[in-house]
Amino acid sequence: MSTNPPDLRPDLARARVSETTRTGQPSIGMVSLGCPKALVDSERILTRLRAEGYGISPDYSGADAVIVNTCGFLDSAKAESLEAIGEALAENGRVIVTGCLGAEPDYITGAHPRVLAVTGPHQYEQVLDAVHQAVPPAPDPFVDLLPASGVKLTPRHYSYLKISEGCNHKCKFCIIPDMRGRLASRPAHAVLREAEKLVDSGVRELLVISQDTSAYGVDIKHNEDRGHRAHITDLARDLGSLGAWVRLHYVYPYPHVRNLVPLMAEGLVLPYLDIPFQHAHPETLRRMARPAAAAKTLDEIAAWRDMCPDITLRSTFIVGYPGETEQEFETLLDWLDEAKLDRVGCFKYENVAGARSNDLPDHVPEPVKEERWQRFMEKAQAISVDKLASKVGSRQEVIIDDIDEDGVATCRTKADAPEIDGCLFIDEGTDRLRVGDIVTVTVDEAGEYDLWGRL
Repeated sequence: MSTNPPDLRPDLARARVSETTRTGQPSIGMVSLGCPKALVDSERILTRLRAEGYGISPDYSGADAVIVNTCGFLDSAKAESLEAIGEALAENGRVIVTGCLGAEPDYITGAHPRVLAVTGPHQYEQVLDAVHQAVPPAPDPFVDLLPASGVKLTPRHYSYLKISEGCNHKCKFCIIPDMRGRLASRPAHAVLREAEKLVDSGVRELLVISQDTSAYGVDIKHNEDRGHRAHITDLARDLGSLGAWVRLHYVYPYPHVRNLVPLMAEGLVLPYLDIPFQHAHPETLRRMARPAAAAKTLDEIAAWRDMCPDITLRSTFIVGYPGETEQEFETLLDWLDEAKLDRVGCFKYENVAGARSNDLPDHVPEPVKEERWQRFMEKAQAISVDKLASKVGSRQEVIIDDIDEDGVATCRTKADAPEIDGCLFIDEGTDRLRVGDIVTVTVDEAGEYDLWGRL
């Protein structure tokens, strides 16, 4: 359980690419910030550069230039991005900026006029052009071999699989459609081909991501090409046939989502739905311009659990949205009591430059936001404690993410996504285990967000 989105900080991205570095090549460093969708963009850029003969440096000192892939969703994320750019300039001096904040080049160059170039989100060709100009390539066809799966910034045993770009929604607090455009789905056969290569290279878990996973294929009229239809239900079924865990993120609660749940009950897809509900009071949702209705959502949750009792539901919420009254907030708490979601994150509302919500009346004072956030998290934590306590004594399949020098294995159950949910720890009998293994454990102990178990 987490109160924040996945946070891929600079040291994480650099540590994950150290194995690809070679001497004697022009070398590029990468700082990747923001959500998994940005991480996939970073992987694509590095894969293209690696294919052209560039080495990938794990630190500033070994890089001929540094790419900073920024986040610009919230003002706090913008500040972190500017800080990362400043650090890269201080440590290396030759910096190329890309990503969501790159949609505001004047904002970046106003703070850091020494950057070599600024490009926007998923502008791969422009990033490559900037790298070529700053550090000309020196390819060697005898040594520059690219692994079939490309360069990955995640551990070898799991990978994010991006199925579309952009979003057709117009939520008032969000500027992602302005930065990344309208929904643009990848052809289903291209997604399947990438997934097959990942699984063939040893990936055990595919994490499906987009801005709106359940809308996949709407823009291309659910086109069928080469035997694969661009619809989330068909895609999930196809991915489930590959033998890896398949986890679905960012799913809006449209009626057709109900068709995904039987695939979870069959074991083709993990029984896990990441759904951004954001709030529960109808007036708050209306002011947000959200495509959801809280009462119907409770009915949908009941139907999902009826079809698949083991389903795990994760969501994020915003408290202190402009105009949120105490009564509206208490409705959210009551809804949470009834919905009993398994994994919950919560944000305190903040203005974002360009968002329509900035102009709404009756902004909530910061102390009230903080007080509501505390009350919300107390409620969510109590629900989590009860949910995890019910798993003591059960048998769970887990995937191993790490084994430390003391032999303690950090694992995740099917109910846990990397970076954002809880963990299960095994502290004995792990000497024969390896990272990426999927094993069965008995749960011995439960905490607020984590579990402990034995083989």
